[in-house]
Amino acid sequence: MSLHPPSLSRADLCERLLEIGRAAGEAILEIYQQQGNIDVQHKSDDSPVTQADLAAHKVICQGLTELSPDIPVLSEEAHMPSFEERQSWPYYWLIDPLDGTKEFIRRNDEFTVNIALIHQHRAILGLVHTPVLDISYLGHQLGEKPLALKYHRGASGNLTEEPIQASRQSSGQSLSVVGSRRHGAEALDALLTRLKPYFGDYELQSMGSSLKLCLIAEGRAQLYPRLAPTCEWDTAAAQAVVEAAGGQVLNPEFKPLSYNQKDSLLNPNFYVVGDSSLDWASLLQD
Repeated sequence: MSLHPPSLSRADLCERLLEIGRAAGEAILEIYQQQGNIDVQHKSDDSPVTQADLAAHKVICQGLTELSPDIPVLSEEAHMPSFEERQSWPYYWLIDPLDGTKEFIRRNDEFTVNIALIHQHRAILGLVHTPVLDISYLGHQLGEKPLALKYHRGASGNLTEEPIQASRQSSGQSLSVVGSRRHGAEALDALLTRLKPYFGDYELQSMGSSLKLCLIAEGRAQLYPRLAPTCEWDTAAAQAVVEAAGGQVLNPEFKPLSYNQKDSLLNPNFYVVGDSSLDWASLLQD
């Protein structure tokens, strides 16, 4: 199976992925900007789902199928293939059509579209699009060296791109931490208390969705400890961006977070770090 669809260069692949992400974002905004209450249903695990989740799912799946008909798509909003079937996939797309559904319902703008390409248990290409801000983050390791980019509208209205890079932690610099708006506050407080002797003061910003990882990727924060449940589609796209920008997404054994290695799609707890030169295992372990 070829990584690149026929007749598409790496640049064309990334351009098409951006188009798909933006189209999904437009489908979400069409519902988000309607007046009145948002219609919310609940799945078997009691997680919420809206018409925007389903509309974005349809747009992304159609776009990816046209882009690469031989690469399977695994979506939060679709039937879940068995692990036996998934094990046979050399490549697959892993998507969360609307990451941060609770943020969407509360209308706080902190939700994203997540699209990742997985190969050999790694996220090698990822797109995170923020519909309200009209900003996209793209990262990949498809060429000789990783590439991480941020796309936004310039003053002229044209889409512009700029390289992004995770930041190093300077000596004496307070630690900039991003945390979940809704999960794991007590465990996070305990962790930050343990880190205070090493970094002194810290700044904590709470946020929803995969935007937290994107803050690490563009150097606006240095640490995101995730100490509550997530699924693989929540992290894959943003992990590709973080790693391409020089950061890391580490599991409890301080190895890179990996994908499609078990029947369950639940992630373990993990840490997203900007400065990969630090010995985070020593700093973060009890």
